Amino acid sequence: MWKKICDINQLSPYQGVGSVFDDHQVALFLVPDEAFVGSSKPDKSPRVFAVGNWDPIARAYVMSRGIVGNQGEKLCVASPMYKQHFSLETGACLEMPEQSLRTWQVQIKNDEVWILSKQS
Repeated sequence: MWKKICDINQLSPYQGVGSVFDDHQVALFLVPDEAFVGSSKPDKSPRVFAVGNWDPIARAYVMSRGIVGNQGEKLCVASPMYKQHFSLETGACLEMPEQSLRTWQVQIKNDEVWILSKQS
């Protein structure tokens, strides 16, 4: 079931926002369309990513304070603690593949951000 988490105007480009969703801390990141120039993303429209706020390496809820950027062609968030890079799309840690962040499917409808609940 899709649930509204916020309005898109509550997010700032490349800056994380922490929220609680289905009893989980979530880090939301708005990535504007210019970040997708040269990518295989067909429509190049802005996207919102939702990943777990828990940094499994630092063992702290800090990912919403991470730095968004690219590692090669992958959009990532760098942990504010030890700077490991996590894919915004898959949650995989690029430096330590055995570590990852939880991810949620996100869609933008009528300037509202909706997340697909993993609870039944």
